[in-house]
Amino acid sequence: MALTLDLPHIRFSQRRLGNGLRVIVAPDDLAPVVAINLWYVVGSRHEQPGRTGFAHLFEHFMFQGSRHVTKAEHFSIIQSAGGVNNATTWFDRTNYFETLPSHQLELALWMEADRMATLLDALDQENLDNQREVVKNEKRQSYDNRPYGSFYERIMAALFPAGHPYHHTPIGSMADLDAATLDDVVAFFRRWYAPNNAVLSIVGDVDEEAAHAAVERYFGPIPPNRAIRQPPPEPRAGQLGREQREVVADAVPLTRIHFGFRTPPFGTPEWDAIEVATHILGGGKGSRLHRRLVREQRVAQDVAAFGLPLTAGAGVLGGWVTVRPGSDPQAAEKLYLAELARLGDEPVSEDELARARALIEAGELGALGRVEEVADRLSMYAALFDRPEMINEQLPRYLGVTADQIRSVAADVFRADNRVVLTFEPAAAEEVAA
Repeated sequence: MALTLDLPHIRFSQRRLGNGLRVIVAPDDLAPVVAINLWYVVGSRHEQPGRTGFAHLFEHFMFQGSRHVTKAEHFSIIQSAGGVNNATTWFDRTNYFETLPSHQLELALWMEADRMATLLDALDQENLDNQREVVKNEKRQSYDNRPYGSFYERIMAALFPAGHPYHHTPIGSMADLDAATLDDVVAFFRRWYAPNNAVLSIVGDVDEEAAHAAVERYFGPIPPNRAIRQPPPEPRAGQLGREQREVVADAVPLTRIHFGFRTPPFGTPEWDAIEVATHILGGGKGSRLHRRLVREQRVAQDVAAFGLPLTAGAGVLGGWVTVRPGSDPQAAEKLYLAELARLGDEPVSEDELARARALIEAGELGALGRVEEVADRLSMYAALFDRPEMINEQLPRYLGVTADQIRSVAADVFRADNRVVLTFEPAAAEEVAA
């Protein structure tokens, strides 16, 4: 397909400090703000058996003070300067980010450098005990005590065998966190939190040379950890090899059937086709699943299809159907799987493909219009693929996906021997307790 769209082009420069920190600067003077996004190439897939949950735990520790910043002061200082900040943990990375008035750039750089260099000055047993309890409460709220909340952990554990880096989710095991000692968490920080294992992106109303110089001043003196070795690449995973099923009696209002499939990894042409396919299947009320199961057959309360962009040998396509009261769950499951199978049996129509491209284009253009999203994507492509220029390539790749590519990857992915089916059924309180 020949593309005639005038797509945006993000201009940036990149340098590497003597200690290995990769620095990317993209000037954008549309608004007087600047976004800073610092990716550390450490996530839950870097954890060892018996030591899960450490990457996410450090997301919390990084806001508990350092040598020159007191506990929780990171938030208050950034907010008092007119900015916002936060952090996230994923399978492949952990990132920390701020967006604030552009004249406050050096404040944010100083604070990020201070906790990279001196976090261990503030890490003590009290902090470990407090944040361990915070994480356990987060797991109770987001997983254990939320309807259908355990699906994420169950799906990943079924799709990937024990010992695979994606077998457990970033929240980790509470038993592992309970067993963690101060020495354990200190060792984890020293192993992974170093400038030569990080990418720093700065996007916004800044002078390019001045921004690079400021990063050199604040981060340049931090010593690297030359012993860091990223895990070797996982071999490309094929099909799961069998169907796996589980029925969970839980305190849920309606029966919901979750699905999980192994896919080719993020960054491959096949993943691009999967991403377009998820929009055809579950992208809004005009999607195949919503039209067939919710509007026409009226067996579903809601439906979903989504991808998890993972890089260690495989990605994941997940989804669900919440069964309408009075409808047959088996009929709903059969209709859902039939739509997935149809995607591999026959080409999608040009109208469907155009609609999916429009949805993806709107989402990507919206993201590329926000400095915080541009900073995040520059760090992502640099950290995961060593190619920040992918920020200007990914949208054309999505828009270039063809109907034949979708049919081919769907036929390989949506197979009976490559799926997990997890059914949540409403249960009485005594059944859930049992």
